[in-house]
Amino acid sequence: MKTVELYLIRHGKTPGNEEKRYVGRTEESLSETGRRELLGKQAPAAEVLFSSPMKRCVESCQCLYPGMEPIVIDAFREIDFGTFEGKNYQELSGNKDYQAWIDSGGTMAFPQGESRQDFIQRNLAGFQELLMELRKHPKDELKAAAVVHGGTVMSILSGAYGGDYYDYQIPNGEGYKVCMKLEENNFQILSAERI
Repeated sequence: MKTVELYLIRHGKTPGNEEKRYVGRTEESLSETGRRELLGKQAPAAEVLFSSPMKRCVESCQCLYPGMEPIVIDAFREIDFGTFEGKNYQELSGNKDYQAWIDSGGTMAFPQGESRQDFIQRNLAGFQELLMELRKHPKDELKAAAVVHGGTVMSILSGAYGGDYYDYQIPNGEGYKVCMKLEENNFQILSAERI
């Protein structure tokens, strides 16, 4: 049995984040503020590093873990916001599809985009990939980090640990320390706390 400390970290700020835009499938680099904030942080120790394939996550890995090559997990991409992509709530104000999505508590699929349930299932499949990589590591006590999207953190923790999806919302550059027991075909999350 392996004991794992996994840090799930949301990428640094992008220009779209600063303007409170829905940034999902759009490729954005970190903003100057986002880069500066990450370079000023002491990243938690990690022997294995994972990342979403998206530019903002890979760049955040470079800031937080210089010299470490992340294992990229494609399923950790951010949600597809469909027709809301690139817009902020002010620009969507008065849009009937946006109002219907708000009224659904965010559970409705984004128009021409992804549903929350599909997104959670995709991220949980990515989490299984991450666990398979950790199982291969020779050490029994291991520290790892995954630099991903806010929605990815929310999906993994609500889907694998419990609680509401929005319970795990975090600002850019912040995250959760997840303590787990890992067996050959099973895992158990013992705790998840904000860092």
